Amino acid sequence: MAISAINPITQKPDMSVLNEHIYGYKHGIRPLVLQVESMKDKDSIEKRLQRDDLNYHLSPAPGGRNLNVFFGDKPCVDVIKSFNQPNLSKLNPEQDFILGVLLGYDKTKQCERYLKLKDKEAQAQNNNKINLVA
Repeated sequence: MAISAINPITQKPDMSVLNEHIYGYKHGIRPLVLQVESMKDKDSIEKRLQRDDLNYHLSPAPGGRNLNVFFGDKPCVDVIKSFNQPNLSKLNPEQDFILGVLLGYDKTKQCERYLKLKDKEAQAQNNNKINLVA
């Protein structure tokens, strides 16, 4: 039996994970979902989100190969849009905290993470002040 090669140009994207997240969102698991997908699947993903009339925000991830797909309750999606920062690793501590809480992460762990990020931010500011004085 011969195995035929899959042509990546005509292959449809696997939407099973996205469909599972949509199902979970519609059943109230969390108010906001973040999924990272391949940029090449952007059109299919957008059509799928529009078909279910979902609020969403698509943001290219750093490097341009991947796409951050946010969808959920309108106020939550609007908060993400207000960050105006496609690189999630560059969110400030407050934005990082908000994102984690909206995604349904453990609130105590988010508080711990926030305090660590604030401490790191304060240390960086102190180092900058020392360098400016020297």
